[in-house]
Amino acid sequence: MNLYGIDLPNTTLPPLDPAYIPLLPFYQAFEASATLPFSMAVERSEGQVAVYHTKIHGTPEMAEADRYYVRRMIKTMLWLYGGYKIYLAGSESLYQAMVEDYSATGIQAFDFDYMAKVFESPFTFVLCDQVPAEQGNPKAIGRHLEGCRIGFDAGGSDRKVSAVIDGESVFSEEVVWHPKLNSDPDYHYDGIVAALKSAAEHLPRVDAVGVSSAGVYINNRTMNASLFLQVPQDLFDQKVKDIFKRAIFDTFGQVPYAVCNDGDVSALAGAMNLGENNVLGIAMGTSEAVGFVDANGCITGWLNELAFVPVDGTPSAMMDEWSLDIGCGVKYFSQDAVIKLAPAAGIALNPDLSPAEKLKLVQGLMETESSPAADIFRSIGVYLGHTLALYHHFYGFAHVLLLGRVLSGRGGDLILATAQAVLDTHYPAVASAISLALPDEKARRVGQSVAAASLPDMEG
Repeated sequence: MNLYGIDLPNTTLPPLDPAYIPLLPFYQAFEASATLPFSMAVERSEGQVAVYHTKIHGTPEMAEADRYYVRRMIKTMLWLYGGYKIYLAGSESLYQAMVEDYSATGIQAFDFDYMAKVFESPFTFVLCDQVPAEQGNPKAIGRHLEGCRIGFDAGGSDRKVSAVIDGESVFSEEVVWHPKLNSDPDYHYDGIVAALKSAAEHLPRVDAVGVSSAGVYINNRTMNASLFLQVPQDLFDQKVKDIFKRAIFDTFGQVPYAVCNDGDVSALAGAMNLGENNVLGIAMGTSEAVGFVDANGCITGWLNELAFVPVDGTPSAMMDEWSLDIGCGVKYFSQDAVIKLAPAAGIALNPDLSPAEKLKLVQGLMETESSPAADIFRSIGVYLGHTLALYHHFYGFAHVLLLGRVLSGRGGDLILATAQAVLDTHYPAVASAISLALPDEKARRVGQSVAAASLPDMEG
C-alpha cells in the first residue's frame, strides 16, 4: 500500500471497503522518513493555543506528500481543537501552499469559511520562526444531579428528552423529526418546546434544563449547527442563535439552563456511566459526535467536531455533502456509514426511506444468522479500531464509551469486538492503555439526554 510515495504497512482492512487507507499508519510512516523540523499551532478563542511539532521532507520529489500531510494535519487540528489563526514554522513554501489551500477559493474553502464564522474572526496564517506555546482553559462540566431537571438531546434524525429527579430518570422519550430538511426555524422551535413540555408532564416542577445538540455553542448561543442547515442566514441570526434560550424561557420562565455540544455531553455521559475521567465519548447517530472529559473531569474548550477530521487517505473516499471533503469521520461513524456500505453487502435500500429508517432496516437484518449485514458492522469496527488509535495520538484518553443508535443491538456488539481486535493486532500499546465500553441498551440511546440534564448549575 502506498500513498503520496509513502509505503504503508499491511493492515486489517474493512471487508466491504478494501480501498480504505487508515491515516495514522500513513502519518507515522511519513514522519519516520522526514528529517526537517516543522511546527503548527492553532489559536482559538480566549488566546487558547494547540501545538503540534513534527517533521517534513522538504525535497522536490516529496513536495506533494508534504503538502498533503500538512493540509490534512491542519484540518485535523482545526476540527479537533477549533481555531481561526494558524501559525507555521519551518517552511515558507508550505506556508504559501496552505494560504492557497485554506482560502475562499482553495480546496479547504469550507474549513476557511466555517472557522471564520464560528469564531467571528478572519481566518489567517502566520509564518514564524517559532510557534506560540500551548495554552488551554479546561472547565468543569455537569454532574449536577439535585432537583427536578429536563435533559434534551437534539439529534439530526430524532430528538430525545428525559425527565430526571435527583439523578434518576423517571421518563425518556424519542421522537422522529427532520431538522436538517426544514428551512423554517419555527419547525425547530416547536419541536424543542414539544419535547420540553412532554418531559415536564412527568415532573412536579422544573428546576433546570440542559441541552445537548450537534454544532458549536458559545455562551449557550448557536454559532453553527448542521441541524439548521437549511435555515437562511438572516433567519439563523434572528431566530436560531438564541433558539434554546427562547424555547426554555417561553415554556418555563427564568430557570437555570445550559447548552453544550453533543460531543461534550457524550463524553460526560461516558464519565458518569463509567465513574471515571479521561474519557472519550463517541455518539454514532445522524453524524459522529465526539467529546472529551480530561483526567481532572473537565472539558478542554476544544471543538471536538471529529465528524470532519480525516480518517481515510484513499482518493476514492466518499464525499461529505456539507463540507465537500472526502474521507472524514461522518461517513465512517454514523448511519451514513451503514447506508454507504449496504450495496457492497448486497443489501438494497429503498431510496424513499429516511436515513434512520434505512439504519433500522439493516439492524433488523442482524437478527438473522449469517446475515450479510454483519460485514457492514465488521467494516465499521475496522474503521473504528484504526481511528481510535489516531484519536488516542491526540487525546491520550484512557476510556472510550460508545453511544448512539448505530451501536444498538447485535451490530454494536460486533463493531466493538472488531475494533478491539484491530487495536490488539496493529496498535498493542494503545490497546493496553485504553478500555472500550458500550453502556446498556437504554443508555446507548438516551444516555446523552440524561447527562444533559446534569449540565446546569442551579447555584451558579
